[in-house]
Amino acid sequence: MDKIEHFAVVVKDPPAVAGWYAEHLGFTIKRAMDTAPFGHFLADASGGVMLELYNNPAVTVPDYASMDPLVLHIAFCSDDVAADYERLIAAGASGVDAPTDLPTGDTVAMLRDPWGLAIQLVKRAEPMV
Repeated sequence: MDKIEHFAVVVKDPPAVAGWYAEHLGFTIKRAMDTAPFGHFLADASGGVMLELYNNPAVTVPDYASMDPLVLHIAFCSDDVAADYERLIAAGASGVDAPTDLPTGDTVAMLRDPWGLAIQLVKRAEPMV
């Protein structure tokens, strides 16, 4: 057991969230369920990481918008953090922290997708993956 298959996040509208992530963050929808829990499995560009978006009525969807993004966020590699930050805001995301250069040489920015889930953009001075 040395590889993560997916990370699951419960959301109110899995098809809509999955569509936005596919269109604006470059994910590929690998599986989509038409019935509850409406699980959508999305693969990143490498094909090695998947995110599951689903809605199970047995649990309450967290109020992601009220959570500090440092508690939970999904981080995405970006070649141009400032340009991607502006592009995602134009696509319906909201800005939390504008692009910032860190002492490590990394550049980061924090946003919320249109449903309130925190997403981070990061360009590492020395790539870690």
